[in-house]
Amino acid sequence: MISFNYETDFKLDNEAKVSEWISETITTENCNEGELNYIFCDDDYLHKLNVEFLDHDTLTDIISFDYSVGKELHGDIYISVERVVDNAKDYDVDFSEELHRVIIHGVLHYCGYKDKTDEDAQRMRAKENYYLNKRH
Repeated sequence: MISFNYETDFKLDNEAKVSEWISETITTENCNEGELNYIFCDDDYLHKLNVEFLDHDTLTDIISFDYSVGKELHGDIYISVERVVDNAKDYDVDFSEELHRVIIHGVLHYCGYKDKTDEDAQRMRAKENYYLNKRH
């Protein structure tokens, strides 16, 4: 089950379509959908989590807490809408595209993809692009 929660003045358009897209991604990656919670928030909210739980005193666009059991995906994915807005400007892409990239990035981590090395980051980016192109 995928749920969308809001800790800021933002509402995701077409929740049902986005949920279906995420579910299809999970299935394509040979994983099973468990409980996935997307929490949309602002920079301050996410910064506090970053400091408290990860000991990182920086701004970020996404933090995910993975509670998956094997191939059954469970977790909480926090997304700073403010960071997504800024990143979309920095990368010269539409807000919606950047938002969907971050949304799918979180679930791809749960599917086993990493992004710490250059090679892993390239593989992650290729997967993001693949699934972005499969949106309805």
